[in-house]
Amino acid sequence: MLSTEMGPMFQRVAKEILSGLTVAIVALPLAIAFGITATGTSEGALVGLYGAIFAGFFAAVFGGTPGQVTGPTGPITVVATGVIAAHGLEGAFLAFIMAGAFQILFGLCRLGSLIRYIPHPVVSGFMGGIALIIILGELDQVQSSFLVVTGTIVLMLASARVIKSIPASLIALVLMTVALRFMDSLLQDVHVGPVPLNTAIDYIGKIPESIPSVTVPEISGSLILTLVLPALSIALLGSIDSLLTSVVMDNITGNRHRSNKELIGQGLGNAASGLFGGLASAGATVRSVVNVRSGGRTALSAATHSAILLALVVGLGSVVQYIPLAVLSGILMVTAFGMFDWEGLRKAHVSPRGDVVVMLATMIITVVVDLTVAVAVGVALALVVHVLKSRRRKAAVVHDGADTYRVDGPLSFLSVDHVFTTLRDDRPALSLSLKDVDYMDMSGAKALLTFIDHSHESGVELGIKDLPPHVESRLIALADEEQRHRLKTVVNNRLATETS
Repeated sequence: MLSTEMGPMFQRVAKEILSGLTVAIVALPLAIAFGITATGTSEGALVGLYGAIFAGFFAAVFGGTPGQVTGPTGPITVVATGVIAAHGLEGAFLAFIMAGAFQILFGLCRLGSLIRYIPHPVVSGFMGGIALIIILGELDQVQSSFLVVTGTIVLMLASARVIKSIPASLIALVLMTVALRFMDSLLQDVHVGPVPLNTAIDYIGKIPESIPSVTVPEISGSLILTLVLPALSIALLGSIDSLLTSVVMDNITGNRHRSNKELIGQGLGNAASGLFGGLASAGATVRSVVNVRSGGRTALSAATHSAILLALVVGLGSVVQYIPLAVLSGILMVTAFGMFDWEGLRKAHVSPRGDVVVMLATMIITVVVDLTVAVAVGVALALVVHVLKSRRRKAAVVHDGADTYRVDGPLSFLSVDHVFTTLRDDRPALSLSLKDVDYMDMSGAKALLTFIDHSHESGVELGIKDLPPHVESRLIALADEEQRHRLKTVVNNRLATETS
């Protein structure tokens, strides 16, 4: 009996560890690239890796989203770059520790639940703005090493289509680094007429090899006061970034994360990262999705990813020094392009005009002004749009008997979390009336389509009735082909039930 129970447990643990290994391979080039981008020096390779190691481990163990992977991300790197430039690495590490303390405070004050009120267009615009900042930051490398950057991008795109078992970023990193060991001289000062294609190839260079140890930054009252706003900015962005990733994880797994516990875990992770000389970090969407799809479902896989990276750090300097900066630029640019909400941009012409304005305004303010200002303005604009479109603030879920429910009011970003949390109750069948939904924004449409997807995957017999024309047309416009088929199925389920 015991051996029968132990078998599945060992298989589960083995799957978690293998998933952690897969994620570590994905995280390695990204951690190095984000670290060097933030610091502007070869030392940044270790700073980025230490962030993935220590923030990743503590956030995995103490966080509230099983399987979520934490490490350096685009939004955090953008802010950290400015802090390092203004206060140096020592000051930045103190800011990261302070940011971690703020995040722990956010969690204890239960501010994590506010993430449910960030509209989808704000998230879309914010991530698009971050992507633009990253791309603009890599233009110097594009100008000096155009052929290498382009070669890296083409290799990543091609390998992603052909080879599914190995991350495209790792393939590009290894192949381009090896190839340039032999082709470096051929790619120096390459021109086509007056147009320079490759003027130089810069490398990371030697990085110090050392076992990470705790270093407490020098603390003074004046420095702490100076760092309060940067630390708060990192804490806010890191919290938003992490909890948005948690929402993505919920959508994939069908589980429900614990937002306040996740903030405490992220805070402990960033405090530990700052103490060990690592970059501030946040929940990383791509790495977390890779983890889940590789079989990782618990903290073990995410913690394993950090442990493997720690093992790789020892003696890594002799290898890392030969990595061309242009290759890292290519990897970052592909990563940035993946951050755009391409589906939202493609469907902007059929999306609610107010939501499109919110998305574009958030994106522009993110690039031109400030990340935190962009989120605040985006949410404020979304509230204005909501007030103009609907007189009612939130929707309610009304129980009409048995397994029949009715949504009463606007299905918008202000109410989707409450509505679908109430409806997601492990029941085998559900009949949902939408006749009293007077307004639905992009967040509401996305949430309803996701709810239909989860119901299908969970085997729930869902039927939707009394679908208003304005709701139906919006759902059809924003759904992909598979979601349109499922929408038709749930409407037909209702018709079949009524007929019988």
